Amino acid sequence: MNMKYISIPKPGIVEINEREMPVALPGTALLKLHYGGICGSDLGTYRGSFLYTKYPRVPGHEFSAEIVDIGANERGLKEGMIVTANPYFNCGQCYSCTRGYVNCCMSNQTLGAQRDGVFMQYITLPVERIYEGGGLSPKVLALLEPFSISYHAVKRGKVKPDDNVLVVGSGTIGCLAATAAKLAGARVYVTDISEGKLEYAKKLGADGVFINSNEEEFNENVREITNGAGFDVCIEAVGLPVTFKNCIDAAAYRGRVVIVGIGKQSLDFFYSIIQTKELDIFGSRNALKEDFTELIDLVKAGKVDLNLFISDIYDYTDAQTAFKDLNERGADKLKVLLKFC
Repeated sequence: MNMKYISIPKPGIVEINEREMPVALPGTALLKLHYGGICGSDLGTYRGSFLYTKYPRVPGHEFSAEIVDIGANERGLKEGMIVTANPYFNCGQCYSCTRGYVNCCMSNQTLGAQRDGVFMQYITLPVERIYEGGGLSPKVLALLEPFSISYHAVKRGKVKPDDNVLVVGSGTIGCLAATAAKLAGARVYVTDISEGKLEYAKKLGADGVFINSNEEEFNENVREITNGAGFDVCIEAVGLPVTFKNCIDAAAYRGRVVIVGIGKQSLDFFYSIIQTKELDIFGSRNALKEDFTELIDLVKAGKVDLNLFISDIYDYTDAQTAFKDLNERGADKLKVLLKFC
């Protein structure tokens, strides 16, 4: 029996192809995809700008699905359950993995990035990677993975109550990072070059927003908001040299900077400012099992309404249009979902 799947054979091209449906082997489950979210990395694959991809590539690692075939397991997972999963495959043997830092495995392979992703009608995954959705809707559950990325970044930055936090970039990851920082009790400000994206950030609860039009105005806004002190935590959620420098400049003395954005470009800057300010700079990559499970509980408890982050839903057969629209009109969109069933 064949199934359909989405492929990006080269930048700018999205195809719907067919292949044989996978079969659940021992220790794995067969999943029927419900919704898949188009991530910034998927858009980067479409644009040809993503750091980790090779072509052709099946994109996608944000998803919800229904278990259609699974053997006996200790996780209590059963056929008919709506689930999501951890898409970051680690080797289990490198120095990072042996210390428990499986999210930054030295040979990490993320679905849709270093290996083919989930944008297929049916997929198989190891049982230990699958998380039962706790009754959350398939649409909401498809946003758990990007939320976990942002949540992990906020934890890396040690955000605490009454911190002043600046999020640079108001795409999905940036807005979700702002939400996670608010959950931690911080005062949160968001900056971006897009007024449309900043409108999303305001509606989603940011304490303040401002346009990042040029360096002088950016620094003036930072001085005004923080009374010249700078931000306790700055989270970079874009992946550009200029936005990294924004965070360095905006951070308070003894502040914390978290880099979650992914980019290919290099930066030449006066690095001694790191020593002068005694900054803590953290990379944040992927997420851990506890990030997923903690967020499922938070969303179930009504702490966050992830439906507010969904701006568009396309049928998966219209994937070419979805990618094209997101590429051309991304400033007006937040999370775009593809519906598979």
